[in-house]
Amino acid sequence: MADAIKVLLVDDHQVVRRGLRTFLEVQDDIEVVGEAADGAEGVARAEELKPDVVLMDVKMPGMDGVDALRKLRELDNPARVLIVTSFTEQRTVIPALRAGAAGYVYKDVDPDALAGAIRSVHAGHILLQPEVAGALLSQEEANSGQGRAGSLTEREREVLGLIADGRSNREIARALVLSEKTVKTHVSNILMKLDLADRTQAALWAVRHGVTG
Repeated sequence: MADAIKVLLVDDHQVVRRGLRTFLEVQDDIEVVGEAADGAEGVARAEELKPDVVLMDVKMPGMDGVDALRKLRELDNPARVLIVTSFTEQRTVIPALRAGAAGYVYKDVDPDALAGAIRSVHAGHILLQPEVAGALLSQEEANSGQGRAGSLTEREREVLGLIADGRSNREIARALVLSEKTVKTHVSNILMKLDLADRTQAALWAVRHGVTG
């Protein structure tokens, strides 16, 4: 399973972790490499095991999922974090997305949909439901970086539009006939120029300002 997507499970309920593991272990392209029962342990295990994707609960004792996300970003851990939550309120989900989550699913998600979500965030996509995207746009509007739009080059605007379409770096490279390394450089420049934290905010900025691929 050298090419399998390595997944770390972080949830304070053992029965939830067991259920997720049982399903995911039958997927040919997904490998569960470890588990953690709270955010602090999750950060430590992510640093140790280097997973591709972390399935992260939000509400946990001690360090919760949002604080764990922030810590992973501080450590420059490259794992993509998919929030798995039983809470549907935007006030629960939005802080996690702002902290750097690649998206979220609910704990009652269809198993096949969960596997699809893992594959999607691993490929670089962002999973946002329309109502949450709208709320995030409203929150970001005051600090959207609109005045910095003119600093983007034409190529950077093309890359930004494809980010808004949910394309991964590999897909952007293929579409624009560029190397993935060059695309990563463009993405970094876009985030810096627009004063944005991550691809999620970049995608929302692009939608808000009509930049499309």
